[in-house]
Amino acid sequence: MTTTDAAAAPAAAQSAITLDGVSRRFGDAVAVERIDLELAAGEFFALLGPSGCGKTTTLRMIGGFELPTTGRIRLEGKDVTLLPPHRRDVNTVFQSYALFPHLTVLDNVTFGLRRKGVAKADAEKRALEYLDLVGLSGFGTRRPLQLSGGQQQRVALARALVNHPKVLLLDEPMGALDAKIRKSMQLELKRIQREVGITFLYVTHDQGEAMSMADRLAVMNKGLIEDMGAPHRVYDRPATQFVAEFLGTCNVLPVTTDASGARLPDGNAVSVAGASTPTGAGWKVGIRPEKLELTPLPAGAATAGGPNRTTATVTDVTFLGASTEATLQAPWGTVLHAFKQNIGTETTIRPGDTVEVSWDATQSFFLPPSDPANPNPAPDAEPEAQEVAA
Repeated sequence: MTTTDAAAAPAAAQSAITLDGVSRRFGDAVAVERIDLELAAGEFFALLGPSGCGKTTTLRMIGGFELPTTGRIRLEGKDVTLLPPHRRDVNTVFQSYALFPHLTVLDNVTFGLRRKGVAKADAEKRALEYLDLVGLSGFGTRRPLQLSGGQQQRVALARALVNHPKVLLLDEPMGALDAKIRKSMQLELKRIQREVGITFLYVTHDQGEAMSMADRLAVMNKGLIEDMGAPHRVYDRPATQFVAEFLGTCNVLPVTTDASGARLPDGNAVSVAGASTPTGAGWKVGIRPEKLELTPLPAGAATAGGPNRTTATVTDVTFLGASTEATLQAPWGTVLHAFKQNIGTETTIRPGDTVEVSWDATQSFFLPPSDPANPNPAPDAEPEAQEVAA
């Protein structure tokens, strides 16, 4: 991939998960294409992307529910590519929770331990400790149908953690929860992960979930990882236009680049701090809406001198409570968005106003052109793939 932060992973003597050139094909359809991925022990890692991008297939291959077409999967250095799920030291929490409705909460949590031969008293003692960890102390005698969705999710989490897996796989576990409960569970899940110290691989299509919980995240698109790193880096300096637009709103401006620098369609110069001007056609500049500054311009007034500024016409203003969104149209037709916090000192702008739009060079980033035949950047170095026979 073009931009990754592999060095940003927490240091560990042994990686918890390693994927070497892993692919999964279903007939002629490619679900996952030669992924290389390494997760450190104790890391909270999020695999993010739209429906159909390959993230759940990747998780299922790690869990042993799908067999890779090519490549190798290792858990703490041990090759588990061909091992069935019950022989891998991983547990999975699914969106459906998969609780046994006829069993009590306590029996659900102890189920795996009892199957492993753990004595009933020891299994119940450990289960009660994990129910307390997930905030369900005193709920052991209830049955799943007597619980809310958030409480059922906590039971599923306790059941997975009580076995002390080396890796916990979570497949869209908050998809069935409403927004308020989902937000509180994000905080709880991160707290629990820090307390138990187990490696979490969290699959989601929700960028807010991924950025609020993960130490690192990877954004997938069409079976490939387009970008990977710490959430703040991937948000502030995305590797591709897809990543920029998937992780929230992003203004994407076309630029012309040559030896003299980069320019907007209206001729104004563009500067990106810490980056040299790229060469070739099709490059763009990205700026997040909250980074734009809007200054009202009197009729006929010109913009101030300097790079990273243009004029635009305000087409809509929407009050969002904590912030206000302004929709703008640039002279060459591109629609822009700007967000401003409502702190009582902002200048009032209205539809029809002409404004100067400006931004700091440190707040923008160049976005490379996409290759129509291969819209995803290829990994920098791919190991030789190994065919895996079922």
